[in-house]
Amino acid sequence: MKRFWKALLTSLVLVLAVIVPACKTTKKPIKDTTTTTIPQTTAPDLSATVDTGTPVASNTDFVQPEAEVTTETIPSDIDEVNRWAAGKGYIRDAFFSYDESTLDADAQAALANSANWLKGKDGASYNLLVQGHCDERGTEQYNLALGDKRANIAKDYLVTLGVDAGRIRTVSYGEERPFEEGHDEASWAQNRRAHLVLVR
Repeated sequence: MKRFWKALLTSLVLVLAVIVPACKTTKKPIKDTTTTTIPQTTAPDLSATVDTGTPVASNTDFVQPEAEVTTETIPSDIDEVNRWAAGKGYIRDAFFSYDESTLDADAQAALANSANWLKGKDGASYNLLVQGHCDERGTEQYNLALGDKRANIAKDYLVTLGVDAGRIRTVSYGEERPFEEGHDEASWAQNRRAHLVLVR
């Protein structure tokens, strides 16, 4: 009989263990009836800080457009060509010291500049006459010989820079054709030169 009550009691405990939790009510949270106001924040106006000074290129492949090629019209008259080439600095004379026929650094730079143009597309169609000039000091014969040395040293230097020797002729005028008529060092310095003249 004890077993019966023990079994009944165990069964009852089990039933209660299942039923009691199912009957428990869950507590619902209590609603707060007071209202709280959250301050409204507005986003800053960014339109005032936008930099509109530099427009964005619409080309998205980052390929730069080709540079516009400008062509210069070379005059047809040979005298005008010489003025044009000298004015642009394409053809430059080599200047010498008193009683000298050696090329200093400035004379070499002038001739190198001239050689580059003569070898280029525009200058390739012209030949060159190199005139040797001197100042008025010294005898006529001495100055003719010195002018010849100056013209030939300039020619030889142009040839070493790649200008075809067959395109270059030389002549010496000595003191006969001065660029400046004065009788002072400033004038004489302008007359001591190898003068480059374009010819056809």
